[in-house]
Amino acid sequence: MTKLAIDGGNPVRTAMLPYARQSIDDDDRRVVGEVLKSNWLTTGPKVKEFEEAVARYTGAAECVAVNTGTAALHAAVWAAGIGPGDEVIVPAISFVASANCVLYVGATPVFADISPDTLNLDPEDVKRKLTSRTKGILAVDFAGHPCDHDALRAIADEHGLIIIADAAHSLGATYKGRKVGTLQEITALSFHPVKHVTTGEGGMVLTDDADIAKRVRSFRHHGIDVDLHARHKTNSWEYDIVDLGFNYRLPDINCALGVSQLVKSDRWLERRRSIVATYHEALYGLPMLQLPEQRANGFSAWHLYVVRLNLEAITTSRSQVFAALRAENIGVNVHYIPIPWMTHYANLGYKRGQWPVAEGEYERVISLPIYPSMTDSDVSDVVTAVKKVLGAYSR
Repeated sequence: MTKLAIDGGNPVRTAMLPYARQSIDDDDRRVVGEVLKSNWLTTGPKVKEFEEAVARYTGAAECVAVNTGTAALHAAVWAAGIGPGDEVIVPAISFVASANCVLYVGATPVFADISPDTLNLDPEDVKRKLTSRTKGILAVDFAGHPCDHDALRAIADEHGLIIIADAAHSLGATYKGRKVGTLQEITALSFHPVKHVTTGEGGMVLTDDADIAKRVRSFRHHGIDVDLHARHKTNSWEYDIVDLGFNYRLPDINCALGVSQLVKSDRWLERRRSIVATYHEALYGLPMLQLPEQRANGFSAWHLYVVRLNLEAITTSRSQVFAALRAENIGVNVHYIPIPWMTHYANLGYKRGQWPVAEGEYERVISLPIYPSMTDSDVSDVVTAVKKVLGAYSR
């Protein structure tokens, strides 16, 4: 048997393969350069152009660009009218921004468990977590696979709740033939470098409700009631602060990059699906692994490729498998530590042991590298390393 790199053997790769990374080409650099030569670096025409491009791509009526995905979530929760005394149900497994945004407005996150197949929010546990204070549901499309949005919608309609779709992972995905971006009243996107489309940092709020969009536009600009362009048209210097807002504007530099990236997003999505197909074929049947699932009613955007270790079939821990794969220069990651386990949330009174699926699955998840610019050789290296490491630790 080949000696593992962690034990002094030769690694599969000579350089680390990251779990994700951006893809930037000459077209991207050119459009950013054009903005740098223009009169507008922020609050200019590229912002509207990017918003309109995302609206066309998703079918959303209104799109409002902000400077991070977290800002998009914050703005969405605020625009939904959620505040002190309210509760919002969120999944126990997600990036922390999904719950932090609820705290930002003075409301309380209530963590629900996840479904064991897709690791998305479990509608049945959502029902169990409802109280008289529940105001909304924040539904995360984990790893790019859409939630069971219709089941969540039925719960929301019965109890008069608003749903915010956290689609940071799922731009380009579909659910029952409908594109992500129009599945709930409000959708939040992220354009971080590891996402499907990047603006460096950035986010967007999508909605068909013009009033919500107007509130978000004010919120991203300090709570000002009219923007610079509206004042310019009327030759007025007057404005008012109608709400406490933030400076969440996304500059034209970033938006130009987003416009250029979005043109390539479908091609990149096909590449992600090709990588997934290769992984599925090469790793299927290994008793040490449970591969990610895709429900028949949806097409995942495959932001992450999250496998789960069958711990009873190996002689070691997830931590050791993780370290061994990193030693082979495969940049695996773990998505995610349960949010209620974080120190800040523990200090707020959240106790471990209340989310058996989320807490159990966390102990065995590992994310394999997946991004469009991976070569076939890169993908082959991942497969080789996974088989090498799991073979060494198999029972």
